[in-house]
Amino acid sequence: MDRVKTAIIGASGYSGEELVRLLLHHPQADLVAVTSRQYAGKTVAEIFPRFASHPTARELRFEEPDTWKLAKKSDVIFLALPHGVAAEYATALLDKGKRVIDLSADFRLSDADIYQEFYGQEHPAPQLLSEAVYGLPEIYREEIRNARLVASPGCYPTSILLPIIPLLRAGLIKHHGIIADSLSGISGAGRKVELPYLFVECNESVRPYGVPKHRHLSEIEQELSIAASTTVRIQFTPHLIPVNRGILSTIYLAPEKYFSSEKEASELNRQINQCFEEAYANETFVRLLGGATLPDTKNVVGTNSIEIAWRLDIRTGRLIVMSAEDSIVKGASGQAVQSLNILCGFDETAGLLP
Repeated sequence: MDRVKTAIIGASGYSGEELVRLLLHHPQADLVAVTSRQYAGKTVAEIFPRFASHPTARELRFEEPDTWKLAKKSDVIFLALPHGVAAEYATALLDKGKRVIDLSADFRLSDADIYQEFYGQEHPAPQLLSEAVYGLPEIYREEIRNARLVASPGCYPTSILLPIIPLLRAGLIKHHGIIADSLSGISGAGRKVELPYLFVECNESVRPYGVPKHRHLSEIEQELSIAASTTVRIQFTPHLIPVNRGILSTIYLAPEKYFSSEKEASELNRQINQCFEEAYANETFVRLLGGATLPDTKNVVGTNSIEIAWRLDIRTGRLIVMSAEDSIVKGASGQAVQSLNILCGFDETAGLLP
């Protein structure tokens, strides 16, 4: 495919705005439609002045989300909508032969009962769950290539799954006793006016939330269970920190092989290093950090990359794995565009900054 016509339903949120940015500058994608009931009739440049130098942004106007109109003028449609809302549009667009990349949680889970447990409502389109492909490119690249419906992962899951899945597949860690602590910037909560997310509430504040059962836990455990070929339950605690964007995750794991000496630790470290190299050495958007370097959100903000580092602790017998990513790019819109590139047969890095 030489060029692809794209549309964004729900383009006024943080993920929607980031999609606009990426697609406006994508070398093989044309952004032909953006929707927002709130801003219908206004140009993209009026709502997002930072894009005003781009001719498309000056001409393209937000419109009401009409699936018939969108299907007529676009090939691939991104859904940057809340869970429970996205499924309705996905169903209508798929019926019209379009390909859909959904950034909500509506199609990330394969089990409608688990969706209801974690999201508090019946699934609006359970018939599509078996068809949806979990859009983690480094893990499901071939499945994404031929998908009609891609369920782009959540930001927290991306930061936890990419570091753990290779280790589980290689049998280097135990599948139980996993603990993940994640810290996220405020934009991860979405563009909304609610008291807990106002500047004066978040500034100079660090706090946990969603304890002990954050919604993203459902897809994390689903994907880890697939990797381990057995049921996996983890302890996951997210925290809100006063930065605009970015996620740092620290994950505590129990190695399958016991180690108590420098020699045993050195051999295990070699195996872990080999495991990550085999999984990600050729992955443009995964940075494996060596030496004394540790992940830092300032190094990944604005990029589609995730940084991963690890340390063995002889004193506790644990493996500590750490990751950093931009929650809006690799954790949302950038990863969705990465899936677009795979779907359309483009270079996977097209329009994305590593």
